[in-house]
Amino acid sequence: MTVESSAARGTRRGGTETGGDAGRTARVAKSPKPAKRATAKAPAKTAAKAPARKASGKAPAKAARAEAPAEPQLVQLLTPEGERVADAEYDPYVADITPEELRGLYRDMVLTRRFDAEATSLQRQGELGLWASLLGQEAAQIGSGRATREDDYVFPTYREHGVAWCRGVDPANLLGMFRGVNHGGWDPNSNNFQLYTIVIGSQTLHATGYAMGITRDGADSAVIAYFGDGASSQGDVNEAFTFSAVYNAPVVFFCQNNQWAISEPTEKQTRVPLYQRASGFGFPGVRVDGNDVLACLAVTKAALARARRGEGPTLVEAFTYRMGAHTTSDDPTRYRSDDERESWEARDPILRLRTHLEAEGHADEAFFASLEEESETLGRRVREAVRAMPDPDPMAMFEHTYADGHALVDEERAEFAAYQASFEDADGGHADVTGKAN
Repeated sequence: MTVESSAARGTRRGGTETGGDAGRTARVAKSPKPAKRATAKAPAKTAAKAPARKASGKAPAKAARAEAPAEPQLVQLLTPEGERVADAEYDPYVADITPEELRGLYRDMVLTRRFDAEATSLQRQGELGLWASLLGQEAAQIGSGRATREDDYVFPTYREHGVAWCRGVDPANLLGMFRGVNHGGWDPNSNNFQLYTIVIGSQTLHATGYAMGITRDGADSAVIAYFGDGASSQGDVNEAFTFSAVYNAPVVFFCQNNQWAISEPTEKQTRVPLYQRASGFGFPGVRVDGNDVLACLAVTKAALARARRGEGPTLVEAFTYRMGAHTTSDDPTRYRSDDERESWEARDPILRLRTHLEAEGHADEAFFASLEEESETLGRRVREAVRAMPDPDPMAMFEHTYADGHALVDEERAEFAAYQASFEDADGGHADVTGKAN
């Protein structure tokens, strides 16, 4: 398949970023109920035209008179009202999807949201130190995650709970780091899913290097790296774009543009849509409706297939919205309006697929009721697992710092051991570092 440029694709694809109903969003921990269908979609925006310059003989203005960028185009297969729309380029990638698989995508999103809600609640109860919610981004993660093959390798940030679910990582294992009992609760090579990365954007370089290694090994697998709109401003991400393009690395850069890099809006980071940045590095970019799980599945499948054919990297911008806080330490009401949030709640990704399933007769009330029960069971299991996590040995922090040991680490270990020993009481008992006797 020859991948068109972003500009060429934009001349033939419809799809709008707005539209949908003003129905209520689903409750966080419950399977959503369909809202009333809107009678009309909001019209697509049109690009502003640069004013014609008069023949005055004056030198042309510089940056202030630059032409407005082309209006971004959106790949969409399910409208916010749950209606299936055609797309000649991406329909083939989901042409054979069955009702059972559609129900599976819905189940993935509901259970991921339920787990996410439980983790947020656990943090509020003091069981976790921090949590980064994915609320609103379920379609982007489940759609792209289910597009990967078992032999593909995934490099996440710290919010890819839905992708982890698709890769078979136990949800409870994701919480150890946020509880402070480990540096990551799973073996990355067991699921080809790397540990969460807190350093913003660095995983894109790791993914690029791994993809370059795959090329040298002669394998036909691919790599996918996840990052947010804020990370797109990092130097590491741009260096990864350069290396992957030059070395034709089989990597997909999946940017979840949730509109806010903590409290900084996207328009304060870039003057062009993020997917258009790819053309400057010499590879294609595409913007997909990040609240449309079917479109995310199709676009990611296409990008991964392109990588496996040896055609190099692709940038996928999933245009979505973070409906919750950046993390549990954040207060989004300080920097964004309720009207903005409510407009995106009307495009809830789970509600959209449920509406489609019901309209097509692919799911009944028994299915939704069973899933509701399953989601509550998952919540209880995660809650019990977190509370049962043992505290780590304080001396473990000195292990695996260097492969062959280090004199300074040995000195610090000895000092810390002496500090702990200083809490021994007069009876010869031992106290932990808080001073409480064991």
